[in-house]
Formats: sequence, C-alpha cells, structure tokens
Amino acid sequence: MSPVPGSGLAKGLAVTLRTMTKKTVTEQYPDVLPDLPPRTRGVIGLFEENCTVCMLCARECPDWCIYIDSHKETIPAAAPGGRERSRNVLDRFAIDFSLCMYCGICIEVCPFDALFWSPEFEYAETDIRDLTHERDKLREWMWTVPAPPALDPGAEEPKEIAAARKTAEKLAAAQAEPTEPKEGEGQS
Repeated sequence: MSPVPGSGLAKGLAVTLRTMTKKTVTEQYPDVLPDLPPRTRGVIGLFEENCTVCMLCARECPDWCIYIDSHKETIPAAAPGGRERSRNVLDRFAIDFSLCMYCGICIEVCPFDALFWSPEFEYAETDIRDLTHERDKLREWMWTVPAPPALDPGAEEPKEIAAARKTAEKLAAAQAEPTEPKEGEGQS
C-alpha cells in the first residue's frame, strides 16, 4: 500500500503541535547552578604531592595533551656510609583542554592517585591558547573533587584490611600475655 500524499507533513505538524502544548522547562543557568550527577567529568585536578613524575599519564594519553617537565634532585645519604639518592622534581604539569577528549585514561593509569575528576565545568576561554592550564590551576580544581562514595556496609572487608587487623590482634594478644617465670628463675 502506498503512503497517502501529505501524510508525512501531517505527522510532522502533529509533533510540532504536541511540543507547542507542553510546558517549557528553562534552566536559569548563570543564576541557578545545575544539579550535576555525582560522577560528572568536568576537568582534571592535580594533587601535586602525590605526583612522582613517572610520566605514565603523558605516555598513555591518546591525544598527547599532557605536558610534564621535571629535573632530578640529589638527596644526601640518610646514614653515614650510605649512598645518595636521586628523585624527580615536578617543574611543569599542564593539560591542554582544547585537545583533551576527557577519556580518563590518565586518571586510571596514575599509580599514585595524583589525578582526579573534578565536576568543575566553567572554564571557558575566549582564546583557545588559554585552554592549556598549568599546575596551579589544576591544583585549584583539586579542592572541588567530591569525596568518594561511602563503602557499602554489606560488602565484605577488603583482604588487605582483614590481614592487617589479624596481625594487629596477634601482636596485641602477644603483648597482653603475662610472661611466667621459668622453673628455677626468680626463686632464692
């Protein structure tokens, strides 16, 4: 059966009329901030103290939008006769958000939890070159990162915590036991 001429136009007008009769919902954005879902991906915050300059985030980034510069610093020996150690010191950590695709790979591969998702989304710039944010700005966003959700009370305890608790209980029990004198000791 062939379609009736003009049926597509009638369906389109019906959709338009239904839409026109519905109440509009307008968010007054600048005045009223939106309620964001708890796991919103806004920008990436940097917790600088945890960064060891391992460069994993920059190497794994598919867009190559993370720029890291560092230098080596020598730490004197802790004990006499020991050897000096060297460590990386972070000089520059920047993310170019004009290139970033917000995939989160950098956050996932960071072994020291130095990168976090922040729900902050108001970072528009008039010039695209200003979308490269340095570590000072990334650190500011770190304080907007929400706390992790509470653990499920019905979940079983992690193995690491259970093992640590058992060890602590054994040590406490060993220290609490009074030591009995052996035969022949302490008698005069």
